[in-house]
Amino acid sequence: MTSAVKAPVRVGVFGLLGSGNLGNDGSLEAVLGYLRAAHPGTVVDALCGGPEVVAARYGIPATRLHWYRGEYRTASRAGAIAGKGLGKLVDVFRTAAWVRRHDVVIVPGMGVLEATLPLRPWGFPYALFLLCATGRLSGTRVALVGVGAAPIGKRATRTLVRWSARLAAYRSYRDSSSRDAMRAMGVDTTRDEVHPDLAFALPTPPSPGLSASPPAVGGEGPREQGGTPVPPSGAPGPVCVGVMAFHGGDDDRARAEEIHRRYLDGTTRFVRTLVEDGRPVRLLTGDECDAPVVAAILDAVDSPLVTAADATSLADLMKETAAADSVVATRYHNLICALKAGTPTLALSYAAKSDALMAQMGLAAYCHPAREVDADRLLEQFRALERRSAELRQTLAEKNLTAARQLERQFTALTAALFPANDHAHALQEAP
Repeated sequence: MTSAVKAPVRVGVFGLLGSGNLGNDGSLEAVLGYLRAAHPGTVVDALCGGPEVVAARYGIPATRLHWYRGEYRTASRAGAIAGKGLGKLVDVFRTAAWVRRHDVVIVPGMGVLEATLPLRPWGFPYALFLLCATGRLSGTRVALVGVGAAPIGKRATRTLVRWSARLAAYRSYRDSSSRDAMRAMGVDTTRDEVHPDLAFALPTPPSPGLSASPPAVGGEGPREQGGTPVPPSGAPGPVCVGVMAFHGGDDDRARAEEIHRRYLDGTTRFVRTLVEDGRPVRLLTGDECDAPVVAAILDAVDSPLVTAADATSLADLMKETAAADSVVATRYHNLICALKAGTPTLALSYAAKSDALMAQMGLAAYCHPAREVDADRLLEQFRALERRSAELRQTLAEKNLTAARQLERQFTALTAALFPANDHAHALQEAP
């Protein structure tokens, strides 16, 4: 008698993927790499923010996360407000139907349990709650894998995030402060593990020497920009400066413009000082919304020593940072790329996750507050960083080996939790 052939495991990936944030897409890439290596028979598709990008770049079917296309635009007219309201109802049924088609749904990394940037409760927190609730009701295992979390001030957002975490079948975090934040919100984290950010599982490009990237964009009306200028032999090498459209967090809306202006002014002064010292500067971003910040710095400094990278992936960012002598960066995944490339890095820190990452990699002394950039103090810290460059490169090499081993354990644990060896339909023991 011929034995029945088991149907392939159906895996969904969920999040603001393909929406212009390189860090989110890097987390997706890491999980897809794991699935293809460890579970090659799985059938994967996505419910995400940018389905066209995800389908084209990663070769998997993808569905739009929200029924209403203007979900993340401010609604001021009656039609837009009504469309958003109707979308919330329609998304209940769309999400439930999508979840039921899967055995497992993975939320790959990302700061899905935090509000360190401006966030409305009825946007992504509501979408995540729908996912976790319908997963629990339908028996589909929802896994929050290597996610970020942080204390949340606003009650509605905090409630949605707390219940999303409680309803998920599996949780792991990218740092201990994330697990502590969820515990403080009333989630039982006894069995939740902490592992390095998923982006540390991505391959590290070999150091290419000085970058020769194609021309890059810098917002509206950018000047022509080529690769990093090559300094004279024996002169200090290039510095990568990762910038961000930073306006504070969810609780800073009243002073968002003041925070942004101080951040931009301080960062611009720092770049100008580097240029006056003859240092080539390469501006990096991590999200499409950062382009105006690049344009503002290029216009303010106006030097051929300042160029902007056209990175479209974390691999591109790693190549840029590997080519630099040092990195100063704001976005969390800019920091990860620089640290993974083994380049001495200083963080313009805007959240506890940045401080935790720098401590994990042995660079806790090299953090500077993004909300209060002091160009003179930043320059002092930068020069101290460069004086210890050789020592810090050795430290980063050792820390990266440790991170790689820890992520192997993450994926082993994920396989045991979500892909039981003898019965793919076996229900995971659910976290309370």
